[in-house]
Amino acid sequence: MSDPTTSGSQPAAGAASAPGAAGGDTVPVTPADLTVAEKAGLTSGADAWHTKAIDRLGVPAIMVTDGPHGLRKEAGSGPGLGPSVPATCFPPAVALGASFDPVLAERVGEAIGTEAAIEDVAVVLGPGINIKRSPLCGRNFEYFSEDPLLSGLMGAGLVRGIQSRGVGACVKHFAANNQETDRMRVSVDVDARTLREIYLRGFEIAVREGRPWTLMCSYNRIEGVYSAQNRWLLTEVLREEWGFDGLVVSDWGAVADRVASIAAGLDLEMPATGGYTDGQVVRAVAAGDLAEADLDTAAGRVLELVRRAGQRPPAPAQLNVDAHHDLAREVAGRCVVLLQNTDELLPLATDARLAVIGAFAQQPRYQGAGSSRIDPTRLEDALTEIRALGTGEVTYAPGFTLDGAGDVTALRAEAVRVAAGAEVAVLFLGLPPEAESEGFDREHLDLPAEQVALLAEVLAATENVVLVLSHGGVVHVPQAEQVPAIVDASLLGQAGGGATADVLFGRVNPSARLSETVPLRLADTPAFGNFPGENGQVRYGEGQLVGYRWYDARTMPVAFPFGHGLSYTTFSYGQASVVTADDGGWQVRVPVTNTGGRLGREVVQVYVSLSGSAVSRPPRELKGFASVEIPPGQTAEVEVAVPRSALAVWDVRTGSWWVEGGQYLVQVGASSRDLRTSATVELPGDGLQAPLTRESSLAEVLADRHAAPLVAQAVQQLADQVPAAAGLLQDEEMMTLMSSFPVGRLPGYGGLPITEQLVDDLLSAANAARGTPEVG
Repeated sequence: MSDPTTSGSQPAAGAASAPGAAGGDTVPVTPADLTVAEKAGLTSGADAWHTKAIDRLGVPAIMVTDGPHGLRKEAGSGPGLGPSVPATCFPPAVALGASFDPVLAERVGEAIGTEAAIEDVAVVLGPGINIKRSPLCGRNFEYFSEDPLLSGLMGAGLVRGIQSRGVGACVKHFAANNQETDRMRVSVDVDARTLREIYLRGFEIAVREGRPWTLMCSYNRIEGVYSAQNRWLLTEVLREEWGFDGLVVSDWGAVADRVASIAAGLDLEMPATGGYTDGQVVRAVAAGDLAEADLDTAAGRVLELVRRAGQRPPAPAQLNVDAHHDLAREVAGRCVVLLQNTDELLPLATDARLAVIGAFAQQPRYQGAGSSRIDPTRLEDALTEIRALGTGEVTYAPGFTLDGAGDVTALRAEAVRVAAGAEVAVLFLGLPPEAESEGFDREHLDLPAEQVALLAEVLAATENVVLVLSHGGVVHVPQAEQVPAIVDASLLGQAGGGATADVLFGRVNPSARLSETVPLRLADTPAFGNFPGENGQVRYGEGQLVGYRWYDARTMPVAFPFGHGLSYTTFSYGQASVVTADDGGWQVRVPVTNTGGRLGREVVQVYVSLSGSAVSRPPRELKGFASVEIPPGQTAEVEVAVPRSALAVWDVRTGSWWVEGGQYLVQVGASSRDLRTSATVELPGDGLQAPLTRESSLAEVLADRHAAPLVAQAVQQLADQVPAAAGLLQDEEMMTLMSSFPVGRLPGYGGLPITEQLVDDLLSAANAARGTPEVG
């Protein structure tokens, strides 16, 4: 697919093109051309899916639709989850994230963008970048990962692909939207470092690298302030720090105070409110409660979005359904994670006698429920595809029903009978559709009881069992250690049945990796006890230790670690090396050899740590990765970029990013717990120092190489007035006792002749010597 081209004049930002007096010419429409009422109307929806047109100026309405793994263009105009036009259902983010391949995500985005253009859709509402804080979040199937780097890079790839077709993407849900329980009101209590390094970082990567046209604010509050009216979030961070130049749209129904939202930086409220909130805006401007300049800014961004949409190149006359389905199957095959393969039970021989068991084999679970649900152009099931690829006998037994109907005992007995009579039993288990969805969170990690019982009886009937899992969120598999082969098929989209068969028979060599840790039990998870909160508030008590960071910090055993995934071939790693890049970061290089007999793809992961850090850190963090295809017997020299910005931590004292200097350990491997090679590298720091203030402790002042001599000099000068002061620094017991004492409280303490002026002069001199700014 080639990139679109554009031609013609480019109106200024904040302007939409409207028909001019001469045929074919256009004139820019700006907020200055609109009345206050028109500007208020333009910044809210005409219905559930369209912006408002301004007929007198020739400003057209544009359409937005749900995504993010396909196009959900509803047939009607009202809000709801009704039928939509058929579209290709690609693997949702839970699967796509497991590919660890932003280029693959970009290809999916290109296809979605093409389908949106064919349907005259201006913006696709996706991707979702939110972190999987807890495996219980009911919407985790829409999100990529528990890691912000992986989430951000995969999201940026999808954005680039969609927008390459002249259709806007919408990164969502900004920010800290990590649960469905009380999602419209809950307030997130999170410390500044955690917010920056975990929950905002993925959005920052997607914004900076993907340059999305739009971004959607979330429903929830952060520290009591709704995202839709959080100026710090929508203006100071998003626009002033990250350089976002697009439009901010509300999640549907997220606006509690339209006037406050416009002042904060929200540009478009969705869906329509029948003019109710438009009237609030008009009255607020008239009363001086809302600056018209703020309304002009929002209206200008809507006009700019309309202009961008109007530049879309001609779309294909119709959708190439076959080509997009083939792409969906290819991508789905790249998203299958092989968790376990004892004695190389997989891949299956094509002539093997198989027992296919489980209702999911015939009734695929291929996407999540809620606003991202796609009406697929076609749908493959694994049973049909297994029969199409295999030449041996394939018997089928449902084993259970998805709706709970039927004779459970009889269904199970039939499944055990066919399993016992086959060479291999391929067992399809997973979460039923009603177990997870947008709108509610899960209560546990367990498979349904009837499926657990079925697994136990099938294992008792035959040694050769391949377990295929369908799910949008993490599931616990009892007796996992007794199952020879486990295939994580998560949610693979409309072609997932064929992709699963491709992997089972070895037509596709699995290469995906877990983008979320699989714990042994719910009580081990980071947010346990702090999810989903209570009384409208949720505390992120685990801090930065989200996902693998938590388990590694506690050396806690897990079922399967982050980044884990097997192949039908094997790979060996040579010695890693690190060279400094132009930006002050690193290029990590490692030779990787395919030591098996099949073409395979390895996901090389780079983890970084710094022992003895001045701030708390996880034992290791993912800072780069690469997906590389290597022929059998050959070696690839893999290079992974680690930008200097990826090594920064948030300094809460100065409110800025800071790269700490020191000797870093760089570990390279196949998962967060399968690290094959390492190197150490000395990294010069930024030299950032928080200024010393009256609130600095005596210990902090004395630890500073510039301040300590000044303190000693001041104490010596005081010795003439109070002889005991001369020995103050030598009194270890007293210094220990006073170490946490803020220096601003020393004046007058215990009769010491210390004045505020003396303290201020000392701090000023020390800060000047350190090169740190004064703090008023």
